[in-house]
Amino acid sequence: MKLIIINGPNLNLLGKREPEVYGNKTFEDYFADLQFKFKEVQLEYYQSNIEGELIDKIQEVGFSYDGIILNAAAYTHTSVGIGDAIKAVTTPVIEVHISNTHKREEFRHVSYISPVARGVILGFGLQSYDLAIQSFLK
Repeated sequence: MKLIIINGPNLNLLGKREPEVYGNKTFEDYFADLQFKFKEVQLEYYQSNIEGELIDKIQEVGFSYDGIILNAAAYTHTSVGIGDAIKAVTTPVIEVHISNTHKREEFRHVSYISPVARGVILGFGLQSYDLAIQSFLK
């Protein structure tokens, strides 16, 4: 099984950014834990702060991977383009968020990803990624 985690803007700052919301572990450290835990899965990771690069990556892997775990971060609430990219590919996408976006600002309650995603996992901290990987293994 080949899965990719794609993270959007500002998630490169995990471990430093708002630790009360996002925790104090870097994503790179957490990703190493995921690779150890899910040895049977070929896991890859990609992060960009640039919307077009996220779209390019979705298109690049969207016909050959078994799954995409996408945390589009702030682009979740603004990017029709990312939603269209997901709609255009055949690889299933799980939308993931570290925080419970419904407990945050009202603009975060709208997602352009959810209507085209296979499922949505949010509010479980970094464990949201773990749950997304498990969803592909069932």
